[in-house]
Amino acid sequence: MSPGDRRALAAFLRHRREQLTPSDVGLVPGGRRRTPGLRRDEVAVLSAVSTDHYERIEQARGARPSLEVLGAICRALRLTLDERDHVHRLAGHEPPARHRSQGYADPGLMCVLDALAPHVPALVTDDLTTVVAQNPLNVALLGPIATERGLRRAFVHRWFTDPDLRGRYDPAQHDQLGREYVADLRLASGTRPGDADVRELVGALESASGEFRRIWALQEVATRRTTHKVLHHPQVGRLDLECDVVVSPPSGQRLVLFRPRPGTGTAERIALLGVVGVQHLEPSAPAS
Repeated sequence: MSPGDRRALAAFLRHRREQLTPSDVGLVPGGRRRTPGLRRDEVAVLSAVSTDHYERIEQARGARPSLEVLGAICRALRLTLDERDHVHRLAGHEPPARHRSQGYADPGLMCVLDALAPHVPALVTDDLTTVVAQNPLNVALLGPIATERGLRRAFVHRWFTDPDLRGRYDPAQHDQLGREYVADLRLASGTRPGDADVRELVGALESASGEFRRIWALQEVATRRTTHKVLHHPQVGRLDLECDVVVSPPSGQRLVLFRPRPGTGTAERIALLGVVGVQHLEPSAPAS
């Protein structure tokens, strides 16, 4: 393992941070700033790490940052895949395979996610449904997933193991949606023969859920497409949504949109969700 170059890493991150404005990353611009770019505490919040931890990285102090923390910082700074790989090498890590997110999100999808934030719940996942980013409306809709750790960030794993998340979806759709998620997972697994991440996810689901085992045995394969979903939110009630999946060719990541279905009153309830929904969520503790 290369020792990397912590000073070069610190300089690179600082330079990229100073090139960004709050509006570039979906933050509300504040008053006049004494220095250009984002503040360190803003990058820390966007990365779901403590400010002290991020400051140590940018000052080339402390332990080498983990792959997950580096991925989250790369997501926060809207780095390209080439820039992400450069950051990992400077930190002394081998860059992850291009299909592994490690907390990183495609910057093009993040730009769209930010633009949608006021009106449309949306999230970004990798091909194994690991949620790497959510806008505030999506957090209010489904709860915080991107800030979780391990398999709890994989939506398909949460679908079969988290009754609170699944309980928000109309029970009449549970079987159909479960089969869609599993068929998509099987398709993704076929593109990664022998992959350790696939084995871990499928193995955990087979151990945890008889329903998953039954559906997995059906050998169904299909790409996720636009799906009509009905959710029952505890604060705003019934939501009729069209769920669209947009794939980014450079990274293979997906932008998942939850569009209000016209003529159902859902748009008004989504607007209400933006006001009251987040107030009922417990914040996750930042990583350090």
